[in-house]
Amino acid sequence: MSNTTELQELKSRQQKTWASGDYSKIAWLTVPIGDVLCEAVDLRAGAAVLDVATGTGHVALAAARRFCKVTGIDYVPALLDRAARRAEAEDLDVDFREADAENLPFADASFDYVLSSIGVMFTADHQRAANELVRVCRPGGRIGVASWTPAGFIGELLRAVSSHAPPPPAARPPTRWGEEGTMRELFGDSVSALTFVTAAATQRFPSPEHFADFFLAHYGPTLKAAERLDDAGRRAFRDDLVAIAAKSNRVTDGTLVSDWEYRIAVATRA
Repeated sequence: MSNTTELQELKSRQQKTWASGDYSKIAWLTVPIGDVLCEAVDLRAGAAVLDVATGTGHVALAAARRFCKVTGIDYVPALLDRAARRAEAEDLDVDFREADAENLPFADASFDYVLSSIGVMFTADHQRAANELVRVCRPGGRIGVASWTPAGFIGELLRAVSSHAPPPPAARPPTRWGEEGTMRELFGDSVSALTFVTAAATQRFPSPEHFADFFLAHYGPTLKAAERLDDAGRRAFRDDLVAIAAKSNRVTDGTLVSDWEYRIAVATRA
């Protein structure tokens, strides 16, 4: 099987994963990151902004609130529908379109800012996706990408997913995008500056067990992994998710308060 075919099959599988469950519930958890990303790239009012893998539209809406001209793309129609309803509820003007992050339907140098929050990191072909971010950004414009880190909470969760339900051979860890070295490799000499901000999104759940059940019900990667397991495998998987949450917990009152690390890369298009 060719690498191209493997990546195409991986992309199809990923699209089904993100369309499963109810990602709009999981997306609640990443709302604050959109504002942090907009501030990290120093958005200017009136700028043309593209939000890649917009999901339910956090970054697109945050940019629109800053009076930018915003386009948001994703390859899951149900998520775009939710994003459009959110924009309508706030009377914000955002152009949401169904599109592939690895094949953006825009001319070269179309945008002043090209952004992605916890989105483009989950593409099948990482280099192709990075090349597209650069291609559609004008020279001197800024590219900003927020990604979960390998060492953080979601990095550990995704390793647990892979250990219980191994990914296809073509898959690469999405948390690579949260590593400074990887981002330098992906952007190469196509950017003239590359800086990083490391932060954490604090999450609160009624208990570690509630977290595990919530993610098994709503988060595509954990839901689809559990579907591949028998009853004993699902119990073991849930136990691991509970343990990961409990280890990260910084309170002792029975609830869960956990800090999920992410890293923002900000680049200037050469």
